[in-house]
Amino acid sequence: MKTSISRKGFIVANVLILLLLSLVTAYPILYVLFASLSNPADYLAHQGLLLKPAGFSLEAYNLVLENRMIMSGYLNTIIIVVTGVTFNLFMTSLGAYFLSRNNVLWRNPIMMIIVFTMFFGGGLVPYYLTVKGLHLDNTLLALIIPTAVNTFNLILMRTSFMNIPEEIIESSTMDGATHLTVLFKIVLPLSLPVLAVMVLYYGVGHWNAWFNAMLFIRDRDLYPLQLVLREILVQNNTEAMLVGTDSFDKGLVAETLKYAVIIVATVPILALYPFLQRYFVKGMMIGALKG
Repeated sequence: MKTSISRKGFIVANVLILLLLSLVTAYPILYVLFASLSNPADYLAHQGLLLKPAGFSLEAYNLVLENRMIMSGYLNTIIIVVTGVTFNLFMTSLGAYFLSRNNVLWRNPIMMIIVFTMFFGGGLVPYYLTVKGLHLDNTLLALIIPTAVNTFNLILMRTSFMNIPEEIIESSTMDGATHLTVLFKIVLPLSLPVLAVMVLYYGVGHWNAWFNAMLFIRDRDLYPLQLVLREILVQNNTEAMLVGTDSFDKGLVAETLKYAVIIVATVPILALYPFLQRYFVKGMMIGALKG
């Protein structure tokens, strides 16, 4: 079949619009990257769009990698992400499996109570008092245990589990398999796409979290990376990273230093996404539709 002129024009227009949107989306990231690699003096003298590094300097990255708080924050954040995501997946899969079974007593009322928490919460003060009452404050556990299960993720995983044929589970239980055996050896291996989505959601959530850390963490050695970034970017506290730098150069280096910190903190998540991308759409569709 021949493609009409109007159809060709529509395709060309779509391609151009999508390319423009891609450039608009990508440019802020490229700007931060180019600014972080720029010579501080050349960067401050530059005006207009930044299409390449203004000069070239790795001084900002050297200062970032030499800073003890950045490295300590990285380590704490990695511990929080790995431990937190593992705990999240374990608790969410247990809850989703329980709520996906047809023979569970009061399943629908329990599900309604869980969904209720998506719209109404107890507030910040009761939350803080609960965490403090459990003696979790000023520990990394305060950033992991209270956020063990996300309601939206629980619903997504439950819907995915409900799509697994009941006959597979029934035949397993007839052969003597326990519920934990069914969950970890049958249900979860059949749900890899939705598990990948959960890893991405929970991982990004833990990586970007800073508010709970600001509430509960007082020991600076326990600061996650995002709380360190908050000090640098929001409170403009770069003095500790510029020790040994000439007073004249401090104001110059501080500008590119902020961009270097953003790149260092963003790269791990950007590197993780391509490995999970192929599961993402499939996992979302499986978890969103009951068929």
